Amino acid sequence: MRNPFGHWSQDPLWAPVYGWTVDHPGVGGALWRLGMGSDLRLLYAAADEIGRQPAGATVLDVPCGSGVALRGLRPGQGVRFLALDISDAMLVRTRAAARRLGVADQVETVHGDVADLPLTDGEVDLVVTFTGLHCFPDPRAAVAELARVLRPGGVLTGSALLEDTGLRYEPVRRAGRLAHLLGPGCTSYDVRTWLAEDGLTDVTLKTSGAIGYFRAVRPPA
Repeated sequence: MRNPFGHWSQDPLWAPVYGWTVDHPGVGGALWRLGMGSDLRLLYAAADEIGRQPAGATVLDVPCGSGVALRGLRPGQGVRFLALDISDAMLVRTRAAARRLGVADQVETVHGDVADLPLTDGEVDLVVTFTGLHCFPDPRAAVAELARVLRPGGVLTGSALLEDTGLRYEPVRRAGRLAHLLGPGCTSYDVRTWLAEDGLTDVTLKTSGAIGYFRAVRPPA
């Protein structure tokens, strides 16, 4: 039986459960509302930005998890989709999801650490990081790396379980840390501040229950 605890690189039980909730909007949406007070449709809407990228664009998804962001990628879109994760098991699930959705020809899986991305400065047109910042051991360093690889005019968008969304969600945060699924986390103020410090503008952040959805732009050169 898979251990429900442990680092994400060890493929804890929650990993496939999270992907299942996203792939089943009826039951999954109800679970998100019950557990986190959050509207799962906001995740789908954020992922839709992937499908608006023109042919030739490069998209980075980190952590890619089980490939939930691939629901935004269109067959034949002609983009380079880099799915990066620290877990080999997650990369296997992402490749399976890409085949199922008919987008495998656009997806490259990469084993890597968000704190040291194997990409050059300004290489990416769109960075997506869904439900990731709260898992990283150093979310500030992660944001800096995500901003570094973003080209002028590019967009960084994502979501995170935030620390300042009220006491109602404190049991969720505590349970996540006890299970070694959550890192130190961050507040909405932290996210706004870090994005601005890394040179991004037009920062927006919308909370839905325990989850915050953020978006920012690298100014054109």
